[in-house]
Amino acid sequence: MKFKPRAILFDLDGVIVNSENVWLISLNKTLEYYNKQDIKASIFNNKYWGNDVNNTLKVLNLPNKALEIINDFYVENIDKVEIFSDVKSTLENLNNYKKVVITNTPKNIALYLLKKFDILKYFNFIVTSDDVKYGKPHPEIIIKACDLLNINTSEVIIIGDTISDIEAGKKSNSMVIGLNIDADFRVNKLSEIIDILN
Repeated sequence: MKFKPRAILFDLDGVIVNSENVWLISLNKTLEYYNKQDIKASIFNNKYWGNDVNNTLKVLNLPNKALEIINDFYVENIDKVEIFSDVKSTLENLNNYKKVVITNTPKNIALYLLKKFDILKYFNFIVTSDDVKYGKPHPEIIIKACDLLNINTSEVIIIGDTISDIEAGKKSNSMVIGLNIDADFRVNKLSEIIDILN
């Protein structure tokens, strides 16, 4: 790869941690709380996974308070979240790069997971849905991360696993490596990004 990024921006859910099922459980418990029909895993994966939770709740006609409820259910089930096996070794191999987590997940949950798995130390900044007005696929979270690093959005690479990540990357004029999804580059596991970047 001729392009050498000045920083790497990592999505959290689906890239660093395996949390899709926990978010599905939390959403369905929230729907049950409001006496609404639950959502099948396939529909969740295709329609809602990776999107801003606020937007998901609006689409499902849930009130603003539902955000607090879904987050509470997530925290109740947080110990079911696992880190992907190659994350630590990959981060260690990318020591020369500045790194930022960019996630639609609330800050308290993101920080808890990064601390739990002892990987917070690898990141210069954590930018979450709490730090921006609009979550991905809006590019604001990428712009905010680049502002913190004092670099341009065209100088970073985004690592993401959803259409939401790819759209945010395109809108911000950033290059995207897709994890099991087509983007500027595609990898099947996170550790493969080392060969692309080095």
